[in-house]
Amino acid sequence: MSWNTFGRVFRFTTWGESHGPALGAVVDGCPPGLALDEGAIQPFLDARKPGTSKFTTQRREADLVKILSGTFEGRTTGTPISLMIENTDQRSKDYSEVAKAYRPGHADYAYDAKYGLRDYRGGGRSSARETAARVAAGAVARLVIPEVTITAYVAEIGGDAIDREAFNAAQIDQNPFFSPDSWAVTRWEKLLDEARKDGSSLGAVVECVATGVPAGWGAPIYAKLDADLASAMMGINAVKGVEIGEGFAAAALRGEQNADPMRPGADGSPEFAANHAGGIAGGISTGQPVVVRVAFKPTSSILIPQDTITSAGEATQLSTKGRHDPCVGLRGTPVVAAMMALVLADHKLLHRAQCG
Repeated sequence: MSWNTFGRVFRFTTWGESHGPALGAVVDGCPPGLALDEGAIQPFLDARKPGTSKFTTQRREADLVKILSGTFEGRTTGTPISLMIENTDQRSKDYSEVAKAYRPGHADYAYDAKYGLRDYRGGGRSSARETAARVAAGAVARLVIPEVTITAYVAEIGGDAIDREAFNAAQIDQNPFFSPDSWAVTRWEKLLDEARKDGSSLGAVVECVATGVPAGWGAPIYAKLDADLASAMMGINAVKGVEIGEGFAAAALRGEQNADPMRPGADGSPEFAANHAGGIAGGISTGQPVVVRVAFKPTSSILIPQDTITSAGEATQLSTKGRHDPCVGLRGTPVVAAMMALVLADHKLLHRAQCG
């Protein structure tokens, strides 16, 4: 069977394909009485939508969301919330070559192997277009966790990382790279211009920090907060790696270096001298900022011809035409933030259900 639903108490199911008439999400388990209209969702979709700069795909989609159910007089009713986003700028003719051969790096062959057929128009369900529905659902999730502030930004493109000393959160929404480092923007513009002119693409690392998460969310074994975050992030198209806190770098540290020392705080809760754990210990939040890093591979749709095979098993070469992101991590940034919100909303409600 196929799995299109995520979450336990706060659940969402996405539906639709890249070149279908529409896509969307059904959010279930949302508490009643929360103020919700399209205006609460649209800003997050606007941050993710295509065609906002020369560094993203030039597909033109307004990504206007419609709420079809689950609200009355501007408030959630506790019933399923259905969200729809129409597709208005599909160009299926761009994929005539893809209908005959598998694109290297894409899910074309894997879909054929599983289902015996595939929607070759933009990749169908495997397209990053599906993430618009997640961003819409994530906007609803944010209403459940008003005490939490979520900040996502690009920390690295093509191996070129930001300068942590130059970090300025006010810069994130002021450039097309979601970069907190204005000097990195200049370098990244050059890198992406070169990759785009070469018909190639670049990977990226997106970092997401949630502050205001209280201690106690999560569970020790099968509902670990960090495990659910890793699952949520790995479920995003083109993601190939996830780190919580120090991540892989922790393997190079000694125990005393990786520890997060505590001392008594003014209100009786601990003050931490470090946050190598990324705000989660034993699967449960500690009250520190929850820090997740997500690695996006280079976009597989490139103009440089690649060796592949046809659906009949014959050798051929293929270059992917059409409109594609030279760095999928840019528009992946709002998606990472949305998945953080969705996981935290679910865990808040799970915690409340058990512990009151």
